[in-house]
Amino acid sequence: MSGFFEEVKRRKVYRVAAAYVVAAGGIIQLASAAFPAWELPNWALRSVIILLLLGFPIALMLAWAYDITAQGIRSTPTTAAPGTHRRRNVIMLVATGVIISAAAGFFLLPRVSAHKVDKSIAVLPFENRSDERENAYFADGIQDDVLTNLSKIGDLKVISRTSVMPYRDKASSAREIGKALGVSTILEGSVRRIGNRVRVNVQLINADTDEHMWAEDYDRDLTDVFAIQTDLAQKIAGELQAKLSPTEKAQIEKRPTQNGEAYLAFVQAHEAFYRPDKFRANSEDAERLFERATTLDPSFALAFAGLAWVEDWMYHSVDPTPARKEKARAAAFEAIRLQPDLPEAHLGLGFYHYYCERDYEGALREFAIAKKSLPNCSEVYMAIGAIERRQGKWTESTANLEIAASLSPKDAWVLQNLADNYRANKNFEMADKLFDRAIEAAPKSLEARGQKGALALDLKGDFTELEKQLALIPPGFDPEGIVTLGRAKVLIMQRKFAEALVTLKQLPQDVIHDSTAPIPRSFLEGVLYTYLSDRKKARAAFEQARPIAEQSLRESPDDASRHVTLGLILAGLGEKDAAIAQGKRAVELLPESQDAFDGPKTTVALAQIYAWTGETDQALQLLDRSLSTPNGVTVPFLRLDPIWDPLRSDPRFQAMVDRYGAKT
Repeated sequence: MSGFFEEVKRRKVYRVAAAYVVAAGGIIQLASAAFPAWELPNWALRSVIILLLLGFPIALMLAWAYDITAQGIRSTPTTAAPGTHRRRNVIMLVATGVIISAAAGFFLLPRVSAHKVDKSIAVLPFENRSDERENAYFADGIQDDVLTNLSKIGDLKVISRTSVMPYRDKASSAREIGKALGVSTILEGSVRRIGNRVRVNVQLINADTDEHMWAEDYDRDLTDVFAIQTDLAQKIAGELQAKLSPTEKAQIEKRPTQNGEAYLAFVQAHEAFYRPDKFRANSEDAERLFERATTLDPSFALAFAGLAWVEDWMYHSVDPTPARKEKARAAAFEAIRLQPDLPEAHLGLGFYHYYCERDYEGALREFAIAKKSLPNCSEVYMAIGAIERRQGKWTESTANLEIAASLSPKDAWVLQNLADNYRANKNFEMADKLFDRAIEAAPKSLEARGQKGALALDLKGDFTELEKQLALIPPGFDPEGIVTLGRAKVLIMQRKFAEALVTLKQLPQDVIHDSTAPIPRSFLEGVLYTYLSDRKKARAAFEQARPIAEQSLRESPDDASRHVTLGLILAGLGEKDAAIAQGKRAVELLPESQDAFDGPKTTVALAQIYAWTGETDQALQLLDRSLSTPNGVTVPFLRLDPIWDPLRSDPRFQAMVDRYGAKT
């Protein structure tokens, strides 16, 4: 061995080894800093390190064989040692170089693999350190705008506002939040506003280690609030090594309004519209506040886009009238006129085409434009998925809704829509899990709880889940009479008709807004009197409901659900031909060929009218098809709902139920 070390020293291999290690270390350090900045893939850095490691034993062999002299590179003179010793020394030299390279690679390569930056972030609700309540909205506005600016950066994954709001005032660690939301970094902060001064403190936290990565304090005039938001977005993007295109930079730097009061109204409107349950009252609050923002600043394009979105939704869900449609159109086109490149404006116009015109292709074009500048917007993916399922593209629809859920994993509304897809395609187990996630995300959501209970009925004919969910609703909480209506429906399915009638009479309002068709309470009473075989009271109730249904149909003659309501009332009154005509008109307006999501429900409604008017063959034909159609009727529903009682004496009905029941 002594002969080997003497040869290494004589041939100056030590010097070459030391110089190589120093040079290689410098190259690796430089590449580690430069490659991510140049956006080179992580394998490029690993390749450089591997080449340097392979080169080390080669450098040792070259140092062994050659010397650098004043006369140039010369072969190192050999000694008179026996040939076996020379071969042994060379083998030991190569082995030493390989062992050192392997050991260095063992420590270096895993660290390089871990060096890759995960460009994902959740912006938690900012703490309001001001005394006034309106400043709480102001703090939310700053948080929301920072989040919105970040979400416009395509190189980042940004979790939606709805999914981070449940973490307000919760003592969860960054690790817990990061794991729940699927992100590697968390931004938290606080806002204090005193008069026209604003102080914002923020810190970026590594969700894997719970360590602070970066912090910043701002103490500015109120007029500089948008500059704060822009600066924050750019610094965070830099910290996460996210690429920021010129277009994205321009979008981030653009101020939405110069009017502080308009901005505050916009923030409040945004909060009202994004509540877990989209009740009419919530939408009306949002509408009023967006209108205030646009009145205070008529050039506030983002507020017009928000207003368009609210009007679109109200037309789609509760008020499909020409007046509402015109308000939606005017707001959408004004937003586009004011700022043609505003992605939220294209989103609002897309919803106008979708909800108000049923122009799916026009809507998808607008959503595609919005998607380019809002790559992290869960609403875009959800909107595309919602259209695709109406087109019968269930696989594509579910894929887009899954993306929406990944961007907004704590958004009950997104999760419910995704669950609807699985439910429509008879994957009840997955749907149930998603409803559980929706309830966990929004424990006070009536819709999530109601849908979970309804799913148990569809799957097993089980009432207990719905009763359990209704029992968890606080006493006195009954927006628009929906809770009372739910309890009455459970009693109807249990054939407790007298109790259901007593429950309905507790409603203070004569009309229930459970869908786009206002439902007269007297219509439901007429149904119950029919089940109780009290024909006189049933007729009186249906007569009372008829003018209400006719008036609502005059207000919106193209709404299929209003034709269905009037058709069922006419069926209850024994006006067979008129009732069937209303049911057929509903199917013409909303056929399954144009709407694979709501169309099957309209088909079932026509089957109900056929059943009530004695047209058994037509009713059975529609039900047979519906049982094998996505989002169609289920066997437990047929077994339980008394509306199908006129068909039960026909052996074909029971045979059909048994046949499909065996399949499921």
